[in-house]
Amino acid sequence: MVSRQGLSRLKPGVNRRVHLFAAPLLWTLVGVFLLVRGWSWIGPGKGWLVLLTLGLGIAKSLLILDKAARRVLSRIVKLRDGSCLGAVYSWKTWLLVVLMMGSGMLLRRYCTPGVVIGMLYATVGWALLLSSRLGWLEWFRWKKQNVDRGSWFPR
Repeated sequence: MVSRQGLSRLKPGVNRRVHLFAAPLLWTLVGVFLLVRGWSWIGPGKGWLVLLTLGLGIAKSLLILDKAARRVLSRIVKLRDGSCLGAVYSWKTWLLVVLMMGSGMLLRRYCTPGVVIGMLYATVGWALLLSSRLGWLEWFRWKKQNVDRGSWFPR
């Protein structure tokens, strides 16, 4: 039987600045992926749909995702150094990610991707990308704060 202490050595423990980097990086990468995939399904020559999609994404970002980003960042700042990399998000957030991915798979399986699904993907992608700015601002603030103290880079 493996002891708890033995298992803890296998844990990918990182410090808070890595969490502060990983959180907006994930939102940025997923946002870009969804945005590009959504645009490909919307197709060219639909400028009014692009504007509508961007507007909906901005609204989702400002009204919903910014609150979630602030909550995630506040949680990360309170973490202890050495916390598991997966702790970048709470288990409820990871569950939501799995549910959203599953919903996307079901949509693509049972509906032919087109303008509506493209708009949905692009809206969510743009909202994630826009709200990731809060994480990047916090990461740069922490980076600057720690570089000024000389502790950003390992010695």
